[in-house]
Amino acid sequence: MDKSEAQKRIEILRREIDKNRYLYHVEDKPRVSDAVDDSLKRELAKLEEQFPDLITSDSPTQRVAGKPLDKFVKVRHKTAMLSLNDAFSKEDLIKWEERLVKLAGEKKIKESGYFCELKMDGLAVALTYKSRSFTQGATRGDGVIGEDVTNNLKTIQSIPLRLKPAKGHLGGGLLGDMEIRGEIYLPKAEFEKLNEVQKKKGGQVYANPRNIAAGSIRQLDPKIAASRNLQFMMYSIPNDLNLENHSDEHELAKKLGFKINEHNKICKNIDEVLEFLKYWETERKKLPYQTDGVVIGVNSEKTFASLGVVGKAPRGQIAYKFAAEEATSVVKDIIVQVGRTGKLTPVAVLEPTPVAGSTVSRATLHNADEIKRKDVKIGDTVVIRKAGDVIPEVKEVIKRMRTGAEKEFQMPKECPICGGKVIRRVGEVDWFCADKNCSTRVKRSIGHFVSKGAFEIDGLGPKIIDKLIEVGLVKDAADLFDLELGDIEPLERFAEKSAQNLIEAIDAKKEIELDRFIYSLGIRHVGSVMAQDIAKQFGSLERFLNATRVDYDRMYGVGEKVANSIIGFLEDKKSREFIKKLQKFGVEVKNYHSPVSADKLHGQSFVVTGSLDTMTREEAHKKIIQYGGAVHSSVSPKTNFLVTGENPGSKFDKAKKFGVKIISEKEFLDTIK
Repeated sequence: MDKSEAQKRIEILRREIDKNRYLYHVEDKPRVSDAVDDSLKRELAKLEEQFPDLITSDSPTQRVAGKPLDKFVKVRHKTAMLSLNDAFSKEDLIKWEERLVKLAGEKKIKESGYFCELKMDGLAVALTYKSRSFTQGATRGDGVIGEDVTNNLKTIQSIPLRLKPAKGHLGGGLLGDMEIRGEIYLPKAEFEKLNEVQKKKGGQVYANPRNIAAGSIRQLDPKIAASRNLQFMMYSIPNDLNLENHSDEHELAKKLGFKINEHNKICKNIDEVLEFLKYWETERKKLPYQTDGVVIGVNSEKTFASLGVVGKAPRGQIAYKFAAEEATSVVKDIIVQVGRTGKLTPVAVLEPTPVAGSTVSRATLHNADEIKRKDVKIGDTVVIRKAGDVIPEVKEVIKRMRTGAEKEFQMPKECPICGGKVIRRVGEVDWFCADKNCSTRVKRSIGHFVSKGAFEIDGLGPKIIDKLIEVGLVKDAADLFDLELGDIEPLERFAEKSAQNLIEAIDAKKEIELDRFIYSLGIRHVGSVMAQDIAKQFGSLERFLNATRVDYDRMYGVGEKVANSIIGFLEDKKSREFIKKLQKFGVEVKNYHSPVSADKLHGQSFVVTGSLDTMTREEAHKKIIQYGGAVHSSVSPKTNFLVTGENPGSKFDKAKKFGVKIISEKEFLDTIK
């Protein structure tokens, strides 16, 4: 092949490789396998090696280029990379809009509307293109001067080394200098993979994706950045392109070959902005990347420019920050709470601190071992965290802030409620009040019994339960069903109507589904989902009460800890008496309702292996349990059936060795028809 033919082939290869890159890393729509793409790259590299003068800076082979640098060169930005003022509430945004209206006039702000962009939690960079080729990449730095990290940025596949020709009225004929600004970030999945590798090596795990992204870009060796699947998401084009709206910048960037955030939205007014914020406050957890807020900006480019800059922030944009999920506070004291199972939980009493949208004044310390592991003392400054509805917890101690006045905590030897003996079972980390008549245990167990997911009795709040226990009407939850109108009416806080309502609410719940009943018993380690799985397996209260260790061993998803807890509960004489008492007072436990026969596979054990055609293995497991069978993870001589799909692996050989019956997915489905 002569040089002319090589040049033509090289151009074809570069176009094809770049198109594959764009579809895979920008559009998330791969069209060829990795093997095919690697083959094209190998051919290109071979031709460029043969004709080195045909190598260009925007060739796909130049993504990981050069030796490690000795240091980064400073770069002055053509226009400052500004920071943004923050907003933390609806009131902050309304005040911001009032300032905009005062400066630009209500008409202009109303006509402009707002552009809302999810704020990536990453590292801001500026990319420079000359004649459509990527020539330089720089960090934000102090906003005026950053560092040249071109070689590192070249390794990021979602950054095009050459811009696509932009067709249409936007960006036509953009052949001069062009700058694109955006965020470098690490997807959550890649963050988890890197931490798994660190754990296997015995190394320290990384704190968060943002730190890895920023640290990777500031490594002198580009191979480090190349080894991590970093991504780039654009947020602005600072060039003067006579575009009408900021949203047009994003449309142009997409045409040029960049990934844009498809969740961004044009909002007509502040009410639509608030709806956008409300939605993403919770839904952001489902995104494949971290976002810590939303950038809200006046959409009209002219209006935005007319508003100007104050300090280092444009007036026409503001960053709304989602409620922080971590904060610092001071441990004022450590107290112990007693739960419905009698478990003693140490709790940190904190200086009231705003975190994740609410003020936190207490945080769980889990158990004595956890306090020791984290070395928490009274008086410590600690990091607390809260995610969604999870109870706040102490994440870590900032030991460098200790003064020497901090105090050690010791678990009490007696129950702080009833003064009963405190015990710690062999092999467990938790301490318990040994007295089952402990008033707090009784109150908490009744509260759980009447809660949502269990009997769900309206009107039975903590204060009513306390009153019923105080006057001796209720000693356990079963006593609720023996209450009469005359018992309730004389009590303080109860009028005739409210007493009648409570009695009717209790009577209405005398019939209950098996899964809700099992959950209501408050058995340790048995939540609502586990209760449902158990109800599916046994179908009736009688079968549940008479289940043996063998029955639980055959159940898929029930480990030794859960089985021990259930069997221990049912073997306790008081537990049996409690259930009989409920039945005596008219409580009827309905059989678990299932549209299928739960006996078809009863007594049969299954193992599922390989890729199935019509369902996942998890779905097959659920079907087996639903029809009364048991699922195991490994094949043994006691296994009755091995259900196989494509590529069954070693389980197939084991089944043959043990003489286990091997059936196909179709044969399994025919069995349960």
